Amino acid sequence: MTETPQHDTGRTGLGGASALFAIRLATGLVQGLALYLLYLAADSRVWPESQPVVFGALALVAGYVPVVVLAGVGRIKPLALILWAAAAAGVLALLGAHDVARQVLKPHEQPPFLSFSVLAFGAAALFIAHHLIVPAIRERRWVVDYPDYFDIAWKAGVQLALSLGFTGAFWILLHLGAALFKMIGLAFLQHLLSEAWFAIPVTALVFATAVQLTDVRDGLIRGVRTVALMLLSWLLLVITVLVGGFLLALPFTGLDGLWETRSATALVLSAAAALIVLINTAYQDGRADNLPPVALRYGARAASVLIAPLIFLAAWGLGLRIGQHGLTPDRIIAAACTLVGAVYGAGYLLAAVKPGGWMKPLERTNVVAAVLSVLVILALFSPLADPARLSVQDQVARLQRGAVSADTFDYDFLRFESGKAGETALRRLAASTHPRIARNARAVQARPWPSGDTAQGRQARKAAIRLKAVDGQSVPASFVDQLDAQVDVLFSCNAEAPCVVRSTDLNGDARTDLLVATAREIVAFDQDAQGQWRVTGRYAFTCGRNAERMNEGLSKSVATAPAALPDLVVDGQRLRASPEVRCDATEPR
Repeated sequence: MTETPQHDTGRTGLGGASALFAIRLATGLVQGLALYLLYLAADSRVWPESQPVVFGALALVAGYVPVVVLAGVGRIKPLALILWAAAAAGVLALLGAHDVARQVLKPHEQPPFLSFSVLAFGAAALFIAHHLIVPAIRERRWVVDYPDYFDIAWKAGVQLALSLGFTGAFWILLHLGAALFKMIGLAFLQHLLSEAWFAIPVTALVFATAVQLTDVRDGLIRGVRTVALMLLSWLLLVITVLVGGFLLALPFTGLDGLWETRSATALVLSAAAALIVLINTAYQDGRADNLPPVALRYGARAASVLIAPLIFLAAWGLGLRIGQHGLTPDRIIAAACTLVGAVYGAGYLLAAVKPGGWMKPLERTNVVAAVLSVLVILALFSPLADPARLSVQDQVARLQRGAVSADTFDYDFLRFESGKAGETALRRLAASTHPRIARNARAVQARPWPSGDTAQGRQARKAAIRLKAVDGQSVPASFVDQLDAQVDVLFSCNAEAPCVVRSTDLNGDARTDLLVATAREIVAFDQDAQGQWRVTGRYAFTCGRNAERMNEGLSKSVATAPAALPDLVVDGQRLRASPEVRCDATEPR
């Protein structure tokens, strides 16, 4: 597989390599200083708490826009680069501001900062958009020839990987040197490396330097890219055989095992993404002189046919979960990925079966899917299609139309997992005319946040826990004294809905165990040799039973069936234990 060298027509108006190096170093220095100032602000907490939206916007801009400048300088004219960087900064600022604005500031925790999802998807959208826009600017037309897209995108991917690797190697060497100095009693370098004023700007400068070093040896980068594409393309045959075997086995094994994983959609979408990437490593830019061997050509056609059934499985599994449990932010993001995957699946299937030039429709499919990916990401992480807002609307609608009962509805999702949209919806439910919905909503509103490990936070959550023993028993004083170690387990036990505690001997060893009915499960506790109470197992509610019925059943009676950790029969329902797995060694009972 050979590659036709292309002249880089974008290097204009900025002088030679020394001018580019100076611009990139200056960009890296500005980025480093900006990130350090934001770090200082975050460390002091004063500004992020008073202006969190502005902080989020500036953080995303400072993290990503300088990379646009590093990648674009020397490839497009200065004015075009300034306009593109300004547009990218505006969009990123809006995404960062919205990401922080939709969050809830948790008690006893740091101010809300950018979430991982907006950082990851924002980077992906920026990379795709950059490599759609730069070729268009260079060629002065909206859509350019596919080899131009391929050349700049895959070269940039290799440069990015090498630059990140260079930066990582630089820090490994610095820490090695610091360790050597420390061995002879000189710890100054180790202290220096731990200082943010040094580490953050230096990292940005080293990354900018790496981009420049990889850019000046264009032929070497193209050579590395060619070797990488060649090696990856042969992996296409491996994944094609594996995915093909998986799909052929499904009619014989059934789909139950796939759905039971609870991550079927993510798995099959990942397999589809791997096929798409590896097909492109074989296809490359579609030029005749880059035509792969016969085995890879047949492998690419077969792999292209497999994408559509994978996307169908992902959509089916996702549809089942949404039908059963409604929308969640993760399911909305998965649905967006499935939509983009459907475009790839249809386009690649057409490319595989259409006669004529080898896989030619793949080119248009890649461009259309790239544009769609950017638009979908912008919608998801802006108010247009905010996953948290859409999820809250769907879940509340399910409650109101009776698809889920007032007692089994997931109020915790609104309180703890859906940001300000969930809090607003929970306040409306707390004022509902439906007495059970209003009571349950108010109970969750009164519940402290289950996260946060500060001493003040844990004490507040411990103080909010309410327990009551069954008739004729009392909650052991030693258990009450150790509640601070169980706040993450018993956070749902509050004044509105106290948890019932029953003392019993679960396994016939003449030692007292405790059963506590929380909002979603019955938790079993025992004492170790030092008198510390610990979780030994959990009994999940099934068949629609709610916490209130489990509390009533546990108050009346409980039966056990012989086992290492026995089953329980509560309120006429048999509950199977899920033993707690502990990594520390424990004494036999």
